[in-house]
Amino acid sequence: MNAVQDLSFIELIRHAHVLVQLLMALLFAISLMSWTYIFRKLFAIRAARRQTEQFERSFWAGGNLHTLHQSASSQRDQSGPLARIFEAGMGEFIKGKQASRDALDVGAVLDGARRAMRAAFHRELDQLDTHLNFLASVGSVSPYIGLLGTVWGIMNAFRGLANVQQATLATVAPGIAEALIATAIGLFAAIPAVVAYNRFTHDIDRLAIRFESFVEEFSNILQRQSR
Repeated sequence: MNAVQDLSFIELIRHAHVLVQLLMALLFAISLMSWTYIFRKLFAIRAARRQTEQFERSFWAGGNLHTLHQSASSQRDQSGPLARIFEAGMGEFIKGKQASRDALDVGAVLDGARRAMRAAFHRELDQLDTHLNFLASVGSVSPYIGLLGTVWGIMNAFRGLANVQQATLATVAPGIAEALIATAIGLFAAIPAVVAYNRFTHDIDRLAIRFESFVEEFSNILQRQSR
């Protein structure tokens, strides 16, 4: 084993074992993808929260529901998740009332509107949850990938000592340092992913509570209007 005198980060990576270098490259790629999804999810959740607050203000301002429904339908892609849930429920309610004028079918119309809102609710949550599983996997697997590189690097370092007459700290240190970098890179990839996953999960759960509350409140409003 050739002792590496320069213990800089780049030199340690350059002199690491080929397998360790491959694992480091994999971790760098995983970290890059993780940060990409983190920023995308950060912007998506912020946009969903802002659009939800805007729609709630418009909804509870007491405007005409049909006008609000037409506005949400015409701007479906920009209206936000809560507006799309409202649009699904109101649209189904209007269709149900047009299909039947019988008062006995009011319950069926309300059930249809509630089911439409529930389906839209699950679609919106599924969209918000996109890539969260990837962040969870990065947070749980990356340290072990780094540990594998560390173990392999240490094994390679000690195997190289067989050709050295006298093992000193200066002889062993470079090889150990090369190996430990893999663990450091694994933690660098895992820690932001875990923090982001926990934060995003919390934010999405809070949005889900707001969506569910709206579904129940809007169902009550439709029930009063159908009488």
